[in-house]
Amino acid sequence: MIAVGFDEAGRGPLAGPVCAAAVILPKSFPLEILNDSKKMSEKKRLAAEAVIKEKAVWGLAFVDHKTIDEMNILRASLYAMKLAFDDLLKKNSNLDLSGLKGIADGNFVPPDLPFECEAVVKADAKFPEVMAASILAKTARDRLMVELDKKYPGYGYAKHKGYPTAAHKAACRALGPSPIQRLSFSY
Repeated sequence: MIAVGFDEAGRGPLAGPVCAAAVILPKSFPLEILNDSKKMSEKKRLAAEAVIKEKAVWGLAFVDHKTIDEMNILRASLYAMKLAFDDLLKKNSNLDLSGLKGIADGNFVPPDLPFECEAVVKADAKFPEVMAASILAKTARDRLMVELDKKYPGYGYAKHKGYPTAAHKAACRALGPSPIQRLSFSY
């Protein structure tokens, strides 16, 4: 059995997209570089990201703030996981889907996968494939939020990445919602 790990980054922020990754690790992957992305320093996450992108089979997807507002954050996160798998398939069109099994972090699985998938709470601390997906999703989303900070100065996105910090809430009260604000979230 080959496992596909799924995880997302950005469910809790008040602004920006949610990002998800799908990862299949080769047997020879150096598992010792992996951990739950939230437990790693930025330097270790970036180093692990480079190795994952070089050695693993992976896909990545973003779902924007407007779609999050339309479908809710849970459904948007699961949809992002499905899109991440679609991206993985697009990059690896000759991938044999027989024998694949998915492991998704959380209580729910992505929709419409062509194989069985299991939801496991805290899978990002238990399964290497999910750890790798966690790392890719977090580094990609963090990088995007730093870029969006340049486009929308004053909100502090480079620092807090859109999470509901006191500084972010104060900026929203002073400046109004940014163009990437999740309007269905209270701030």
